[in-house]
Amino acid sequence: MPDIGMIGEAPTSRSALLELEKTSRHDYAFKQDMSPIAKSAAMIIRKKESTLCWRAAETTNANSDRKTVMYPGMPFPLSRKHMENTALWKIISVMPKGCLLHAHMEAMIDAEWLIDQALELRGFYVASPQPLCSRESKKLQPLGFHYRPCMQDQQCTANIWESTYIPNQLVPVNNAARTYPGGVTAFKSWAVSRMTINKEEALQHHHGIAEIWRKFADCFYCIAGLFYTEPIFRRCVPRLLQQLCDDGINYVELRLAIGHPFFRDGSDIPDHDFLYFLQCFQEELQTYISSPQGAGFWEARIIWTTIRSFPEESIKDFMVQCLACKEAYPSVIAGFDFVGQEDVGRPLVDLLPLCKWFQDQCIQRHLQIPFFFHAGECLGDGDSTDGNLVDAILLGSRRIGHGFSLYKHPLLIKLVKEKKILIEICPISHEVLRLTSNILMHPMPALQSRGVAISLNNDDPAILGQGKNGLSHDFYQVFTTFENTGLAGLAAMVEDIIRWAAFEDKTDSEWLQGIDGSGDEVKASRIREWRSAFEEWCEWIVKQFAEQGLGA
Repeated sequence: MPDIGMIGEAPTSRSALLELEKTSRHDYAFKQDMSPIAKSAAMIIRKKESTLCWRAAETTNANSDRKTVMYPGMPFPLSRKHMENTALWKIISVMPKGCLLHAHMEAMIDAEWLIDQALELRGFYVASPQPLCSRESKKLQPLGFHYRPCMQDQQCTANIWESTYIPNQLVPVNNAARTYPGGVTAFKSWAVSRMTINKEEALQHHHGIAEIWRKFADCFYCIAGLFYTEPIFRRCVPRLLQQLCDDGINYVELRLAIGHPFFRDGSDIPDHDFLYFLQCFQEELQTYISSPQGAGFWEARIIWTTIRSFPEESIKDFMVQCLACKEAYPSVIAGFDFVGQEDVGRPLVDLLPLCKWFQDQCIQRHLQIPFFFHAGECLGDGDSTDGNLVDAILLGSRRIGHGFSLYKHPLLIKLVKEKKILIEICPISHEVLRLTSNILMHPMPALQSRGVAISLNNDDPAILGQGKNGLSHDFYQVFTTFENTGLAGLAAMVEDIIRWAAFEDKTDSEWLQGIDGSGDEVKASRIREWRSAFEEWCEWIVKQFAEQGLGA
C-alpha cells in the first residue's frame, strides 16, 4: 500500500490509520480483553451471516410480480420474518443481553392477548364518541376500553356498529365482539389494528413524523383502558418478565405514565390510585422473582413518566404523586422522565422551573429520583426539540432516551462523554416512527465511533411490530448491518447497559463510581455474572457452528 501522506500527527499507512481510528470506538477496550473463545465465536458468526443469511438475491412476492431484494439493514417491517427464520436468529435470541433500560410497559403487551383478557374477564366495555358504523369511523374515531366490574350488562343494549348508537355509551366487549360484522374473530383483528402500527403505516415515510405519531398516540389510548386495570395488569407483570427472561434479559426499567385511572377489582368508580398501582406491581414482581421461572431474574423498576404536553399544574400534581410513591415504595421508583412527541410537546427549557422544584423536593425529602430524560428524538437541527439535548445534559440526566440528533453536536458529544451519560438507542422504533427509513441511515455508528456509551432498546415492541418482547430484533439488525459493531460491539454495549442500570438508589458521586466499576458491589457482581454467561454462550457457538456453519 503506497504512503497516503501525513495527516497531522496521524500515521501515514492506510492500515495504521484504520487501526488508530478504532481506538476511539466504544468497544475498543472490550476487544482488547476478549477471550480466545469469544474471538472465535465472533469470527464464526461474521464469516457466515452475510453470505448465507442475507444473500443479495431477488425473491418473488407470491401476491405480485414484483421482486424483493433481501439485504442486511433493509426496513424492519420487510425483514422481520426473514430474520426470524435464519440460524443467526437462533444464536442472537439466546445471547445473554443483561438489561433493558428504555421500554414503555403499556406498549410491551401483545394487543391480541389484551383483547383476549377483556373477552374472558367480566366487566370490560367499549365506547366511542361516534357510532362506528362506517369503514372510516372504524379507522379514525377514538376507541376507549373501560372497566366497570360492578355494572350490569343488562343495562347496556346499544350496538356501537349502528348509526343509532348514542355517543360514549358503554357497550360490553363481548356484545361488541359478537355483533361486529364478521364476528368475534374479525372484531379481534380490528381491535388489534387500532392498537398497533401495521407494515403499510410503518413504511409510508412520505407522510411524515406527525402523522405516524397521531396513530401512535391512538394506540396508547386504546391500550390504556385495558392495561390500567387490576385484573389485566396483575397478569401482565409476570407474563412480561418471563418473556424478557426468555430473551436473555435479567433486569428491566419500565417507563410508565401512571396518570391513567387505575380500577380496583370490584369498583366501578375511576380513581387515580397511584399507591395501589405500585403495590400491585411490587407484589407481582416479588411473586415472579420468587418463583422457579423467575429465579435468574435480577429485578424490575419503574421510571415514572409524565406527558410533556400536559399543563404545568397537571405535571406538578403528577410530580407530587411520584414523590409520595417513592416514599412508600422506594425500591420500585428508579427515576423520572417526560414522554410524548417531543416536536409538539413542551421543550425541557419550558419545564425548567418544574424540574428545579422537583429536584429541591427530592433534596428536602432525602429521596433519590434522578432524571432519565427523552431528548433529541427528532430530525431538526437547532429547533426547540433539538435543544432538549442541551437541557437534559444541564439538568443532570443520567441517561438520555433516543438522543437521535446528538450526532450533529460535537460539543454535546464531548459533554455526554465527560459527564458519563449513556444514550438509549431504539433502532426499530426510529424506523417505524419515521426518523430513518432503515437502520443503514441511523446515526448510531457516528456516536459509537466517538466512544459514546450506548444501549440498545426496544421502546414499544407490541405497538411497533416486533411481534415479541426482548431485544433480539434490535441486536440482530445492528449486528448484520454494521460491520464495525460485530459481536464485540454488541457485548460492549451489554456491559455498558449493566454499568448504567439503576439497580439501586445512588447519589451522583456513587452513580459515577458504579459506572467506573468501583464502589458498587451489585453492578460488579452482575457484570461478573453476565461475563460468565457470555463466555458460555460463545463456547456454545463455537461447538455448535464451527464445523457445520450457520446455514440460511
